[in-house]
Amino acid sequence: MFNEAKEKFENIFNGTMPEDEAKNYLVELYQRGESAEEIAAAVEVMRSHSIKLDMNEELRAKLIDVVGTGGDKSGSFNISSTVALLLSSMDCYVAKHGNRAITSNSGSADMLETLGINLNLDPKKQVKLLEETGFTFMFAINHHPAMKYVMPIRKSLDHRTIFNILGPLTNPAGAQKYLIGVFSDDFLSRIISALQLLDTKSAVAVSSKDGMDEISICDVTYATMLKDQRTTDFIIDPQEYGFSLAPSSAILGGDAKYNAQITLDIFDTKEKGAKRDIVLLNAAMAFAVEGKARDMQEGIEMAKEAIDSHRAKKHLQTIVKTSNLL
Repeated sequence: MFNEAKEKFENIFNGTMPEDEAKNYLVELYQRGESAEEIAAAVEVMRSHSIKLDMNEELRAKLIDVVGTGGDKSGSFNISSTVALLLSSMDCYVAKHGNRAITSNSGSADMLETLGINLNLDPKKQVKLLEETGFTFMFAINHHPAMKYVMPIRKSLDHRTIFNILGPLTNPAGAQKYLIGVFSDDFLSRIISALQLLDTKSAVAVSSKDGMDEISICDVTYATMLKDQRTTDFIIDPQEYGFSLAPSSAILGGDAKYNAQITLDIFDTKEKGAKRDIVLLNAAMAFAVEGKARDMQEGIEMAKEAIDSHRAKKHLQTIVKTSNLL
């Protein structure tokens, strides 16, 4: 199954498969459900066709990405991007792979740009920003030119394709640590199994009971972890960590300007409610995946420290300044 899928995706990305045939194949995968082997094969091919970041392997081994599949239609603010910035303030190296809004009012690129971060950097400058600040952003559209063969097909379909899953798994910097939010818990084991096949160092895939591609503050979240090539399923209940469950309306976002202000308010300790709490939960798991924290509880304390000491706020200012000087 792996080799067959790999051959088909090679043909798609080389533009040698007729569009109708490619469309039929993607629809077939969607209708019967993509297997872990097919996802892994597609990821391997898509990575091979991407424009990668050139850096030393010591730095690459440290990289983590906090990313979601999107499509959860929750209307939440940019949680993953806020977490990514927070992590970088605590000596993590975050290679954020994202895009402008597709299914939401504000994509990661839209929000980060509104914060003042210069995202129009070539790969060399992206690496420089990463080296100097522990954070960089890679526009998906700029790093996956072979997607030109796929975009017309995706636009012609009224449902998702395997590419909704592939985006978060094809980090151009070669990150080997992931906190991945998934639109449906049906895909948790498949995505983690695919990453296992691809020799990923450490990863957790999460999908909340209330349908978010994040760790939710409104309900329990289902999770699958990959560590030392072993997988573990577990449930994250915010109440076990001292948080109160909140209504989904408490974490709603808006356009890029609105969401950027939420991030600023969290980092400025003005936001004390559910929006801060959901960032703490997701950052805690990311710290655990990265290896900085032994468990969620320690990760929560680290995230609180980053915010309450204004470390995250000051570091964001450093990222903005550095990115605009490059």
